[in-house]
Amino acid sequence: MHTLTGTHIKLRALEPEDLEFLFQIENNESFWEVSHTQAPFSKFLLKQYLENTHLDIYEAKQLRLVIDDKVTGKSIGMIDLFDFNPQHKRAGIGILIHPDFQQKGFASEALQLLIKYCFTHLHLHQLYANITNDNTSSLHLFEKQNFKQIGIKKDWIFHNGTYKDELLFQLINE
Repeated sequence: MHTLTGTHIKLRALEPEDLEFLFQIENNESFWEVSHTQAPFSKFLLKQYLENTHLDIYEAKQLRLVIDDKVTGKSIGMIDLFDFNPQHKRAGIGILIHPDFQQKGFASEALQLLIKYCFTHLHLHQLYANITNDNTSSLHLFEKQNFKQIGIKKDWIFHNGTYKDELLFQLINE
């Protein structure tokens, strides 16, 4: 799909062959804070998840896409739509880039592609993101794409014995 293909990356649906990549990402404890994970995922459970990724976004209320490097063909991350609400024309958005590929512009390009897809193909009115106040990379990434901070959830995330504020960002399709 042309809309999901950029200069350096392409976004694509999950495939059964993504099991190892998904296993590696979902079980990386450094990502657990943002994914609200508390225990490892088995390959069996992830295989079941992959078997249900054929569900339409209107049925599943979510969409997970793999971010592939166009040059190497290597999977470098994932970008998600969650809490998809067609009635109110909105969805949450989250992105995760493998640490080996961070700070190379891949997240920015993936976010641009998904925003365009959401506004032109899904006809959404707004996207939102929840970002902890100490996640400076994500804060910069979403601000760069014109997301505006609209709220603060105080002491929202408990991680490593301390509470963190979570900032709510929103992008309205005008």
